[in-house]
Amino acid sequence: MTRTRRTPVPAWRSTPQQALVRKSLAASPGFVSAQVLHRRMVTEGGAVGLSTVYRALAALTGAGLADIVRDDSGERLYRHRPEAHHQHYLVCRRCGRSLAVDSEQVEAWAARIAEESGFGDVHHTVELAGVCAGCTTVD
Repeated sequence: MTRTRRTPVPAWRSTPQQALVRKSLAASPGFVSAQVLHRRMVTEGGAVGLSTVYRALAALTGAGLADIVRDDSGERLYRHRPEAHHQHYLVCRRCGRSLAVDSEQVEAWAARIAEESGFGDVHHTVELAGVCAGCTTVD
């Protein structure tokens, strides 16, 4: 059986500004764009530039400490990863609310497709987007 290999997670080396970005991301209830996160941090008195927010988010994602999805326009949205393992989410296209879903079936499907196709060292991205119950009732 072909197994999907997980890329080793690099060590996180936090600067004071990166720590502020991580703290602000962890306080966000769902996925958030770099611009929204930056605006929130500045509003709360954080002295951090937008380019620093982007670099910190890239470092957090690379270290496995944040998840990333793309919205309908292709913009990257970030979420603090509370657990170290790979996760999949349902994301509301209207409000950004996210819900972690059982990834076991997705992982099994990806491994099966890879094996049947003769591929190894397979990585995947699965994004599930819809409209949450809260936004549906607002309509």
